[in-house]
Amino acid sequence: MKAYELMLIMRPNLEDEAREGVLTKVRGIVTAEGGTVDSEEVWGKRRLAHEIAHTEEGDYQVILFHAGTATVAELDRVLHITDQVLRFMIVRRDDLA
Repeated sequence: MKAYELMLIMRPNLEDEAREGVLTKVRGIVTAEGGTVDSEEVWGKRRLAHEIAHTEEGDYQVILFHAGTATVAELDRVLHITDQVLRFMIVRRDDLA
């Protein structure tokens, strides 16, 4: 298992249940193949550097996790088709690999 960092920017007008639904989906994908979620950090609503989909703010969440490459590919696929997610980035962390 390798260490990864996921930064999610979700729509700022999401209800708490919808936001938690996205996070539950992410946790489920990571843990389905034996991965682990190390930590989650809520950054909250912040102004975007440029407008994305006619939105000037985003709700930021950072998730640190360990998983295999197939899990990361599945997470990438699912987040691309999730409407609540404006942008995301998955980065491999060498510090805790």
